[in-house]
Amino acid sequence: MRLQNKVALITGGTSGIGEATAILFAKEGAKIAITGRNETRGHAVTEQITKNGGHAVFIPTDVRKNNDCQLAADEVLRAFGGIDILFNNAGIFYPHTTLDCSEEEWDEQIDINLKGTFLMSKAVLPHMIERRSGVIINNSSGWGILGGDAAVAYCASKGGVVLLTKAMAIDHGRQGIRVNCICPGDVDTPMLPEDARMRGMKWEDYLAGCANRPLGRIGAADEIAKAALFLASDDSSFMTGAALVVDGGGTAD
Repeated sequence: MRLQNKVALITGGTSGIGEATAILFAKEGAKIAITGRNETRGHAVTEQITKNGGHAVFIPTDVRKNNDCQLAADEVLRAFGGIDILFNNAGIFYPHTTLDCSEEEWDEQIDINLKGTFLMSKAVLPHMIERRSGVIINNSSGWGILGGDAAVAYCASKGGVVLLTKAMAIDHGRQGIRVNCICPGDVDTPMLPEDARMRGMKWEDYLAGCANRPLGRIGAADEIAKAALFLASDDSSFMTGAALVVDGGGTAD
């Protein structure tokens, strides 16, 4: 097991990539804490892990709020005694251009995707620095490297995550902390059909557009979880400040 005796805190762990990563990390021996705003889904994920012999807790958290992030970190430390891995995965997306993006939707995407990554890292880093050991993984996007259509706030937030990752890696590498990010392409999560609905597109047309990449398909949540496992484990021990693209070749076109 690659994460035996490790403790992982995963934000946005109630569905999609966060849920898949929580389940995979637990199978690899980690104790799991997930955060989110949907308590029903959160408890369902932790129950699935515990029924399979793992250890997991759900902590209701709004990553936009500094106090919530600090309380979540404190709760994990009380429950498990440490935090070895932080996966900043919580995210949201609204499809808008600059002209039709409201200030409220701009703020929500920046606050959850970028500010939330900053706040949760700020809450966890003192513990990791004290132990001189830790791994932080930030979930960005292929659209954090290349722009995308009708996604102005999302692209801005995810591009910010990429450079936040690099800055944190520089600041904390000599303190024994590695910081990397994942840049997924389109992945089969609840976010995709919601995006299609908001864009007014038929699902089959939307899916065909998403699959227009070298591998000819969208990704699965567990494929991104495996990339997160690589970054969380000693398999990536000489990596920090990297943006690992896992997108079926979408950014290569």
